[in-house]
Amino acid sequence: MTHYFDRIRQQMQANWEKPALCDYKGDIFTFCDTAIQIERLHLLFEQMGIQKGDRIALCGKNQARWAVAFLAINTYEAVVVPLLANFHPDNIRNILNISECKMLFTDVEIWQGMGEGNLGGLRQAISLADFEPLWCEETDREKHARINGLFDQKYPHGMTADDVHYPTDNDKELAIINYTSGSTGDPKGVMLRYECFSANVEYGQANMPSSPNDTLLSILPLAHMFGMVFELLYPLCGGTPIYFLGKAPSPSILMKALRDVRPYLITAVPMIFEKIYGKKIKPLLSKPMVRSLMYVPFIQKFIFKKIRREIDATFGGNIRLYIMGGAAVNPEVERFFHKIGLHFTIGYGMTEAAPLLTYERWDKFVLRSCGKAMSFLQLRIDSDNPSRKPGEIQAKGISLFSGYYKNEEATRAAFTDDGWFRTGDTGVIDKAGNVFIRGRLKSMLLSSNGQNIYPEEIESIIINQPFVLEAVVVMRNDKLVALCLLDQDAMRKNGVGQVEVVNEIVRATNEQTDPYSKISAVEVRTEPFEKTAKLSIKRYLYS
Repeated sequence: MTHYFDRIRQQMQANWEKPALCDYKGDIFTFCDTAIQIERLHLLFEQMGIQKGDRIALCGKNQARWAVAFLAINTYEAVVVPLLANFHPDNIRNILNISECKMLFTDVEIWQGMGEGNLGGLRQAISLADFEPLWCEETDREKHARINGLFDQKYPHGMTADDVHYPTDNDKELAIINYTSGSTGDPKGVMLRYECFSANVEYGQANMPSSPNDTLLSILPLAHMFGMVFELLYPLCGGTPIYFLGKAPSPSILMKALRDVRPYLITAVPMIFEKIYGKKIKPLLSKPMVRSLMYVPFIQKFIFKKIRREIDATFGGNIRLYIMGGAAVNPEVERFFHKIGLHFTIGYGMTEAAPLLTYERWDKFVLRSCGKAMSFLQLRIDSDNPSRKPGEIQAKGISLFSGYYKNEEATRAAFTDDGWFRTGDTGVIDKAGNVFIRGRLKSMLLSSNGQNIYPEEIESIIINQPFVLEAVVVMRNDKLVALCLLDQDAMRKNGVGQVEVVNEIVRATNEQTDPYSKISAVEVRTEPFEKTAKLSIKRYLYS
């Protein structure tokens, strides 16, 4: 297995003057610029007495300098502690203390929002806008001022591609502590080794290779594992220029950025594609003229091709692959996209696996599955009939985490006695190795007659109904109830009443579900559901 540091070094040397890390409508760092900035930060770490294994936190919006700082910390062999920019200031301070971080790279706004408080052993905060100190001792400020001279002294004729060298003998060592929650109680820091990332990057480049001729638009938070690996490390290891959108953009800015950047790959939650289908495609296919033309084979083929091209154009017109994940996909939507030949697949992963557990190429992907186990992993189902009777999905392999930082109890609970990681998800695996997820163990509902009900499957059907924005299915007095947030503005524009919409949700949903999974009622919410940092609904608040 090739170390991802080696891949990055090779791409730097091969594409020295080409773009690498770019802010959309902003700064552009070539591979040369990136290497130089990394080296300058290495010199700063040396001056500050940072040692291998020391923790350095990184908390800010998506931007090129976030990526530069990440790579600098990572290649210096300090431990990166990436934090989501929307964590509460108290939670950021808490994690800085728990992790014993010595430095923090952050945005000015985040630092100002933290105010006065216990910062533990933190020695300084550095701005992600320019890598200048936001706060530090005066003696440390003087060390910052010496970096230019130290760099010129080390590279009197300028740094060249041949000067790039990063350590690759550290596979088993701790690289990153990733906190999936900012909870002040007992946040779980996922400890990941360098080999965890090398395995995912190698698989990515082998199965969906990228090149310097491609471009990628980074939309997911870089502090989250999927954004970090598949919108930064993996494309960079293929020499692909990455464009960062910064803060969460408006739909119009996002659409313009997609047209400008023309990415080769899109990773997104199913809801985006379900809304495209529900609001644009389904109404078109429901028109009497179109419905009648669909019976003519060559016209149907023409219509499908046109729809596929319009979807591709929506995302920039250069897409080779769509990857959906993070939630169940509506079966109707999935079947339709498969029928028109859209290049999509559904993956499954989590932070503890850095991040992928399953994947399959779009042309081999089996409907309703989430692919097959990664080549460097083993998966099993905790069931006496794994291909038919759902059980917990459990995993073992080199990409899995080492445990939760300073949390032995949570670490013990995360693994079986024979060393398999408990994902907390239930599913089955067919004889060909395709994995079919049924839902989360914690969210599974049990009917009065003993049937296991997976609310995510029902919700994926509900969310595809007209005027539904969000949905959560709960059990009330042994009956299934759908809590729904409706698009009231769209209902008014279309002259549709709430009773009509609610009745249609019940009818259309129950038409597509098993007898024991039918909903009995709909409760209409007036406010969006509370969500986690990963934008997942906090289901436990509504059960």
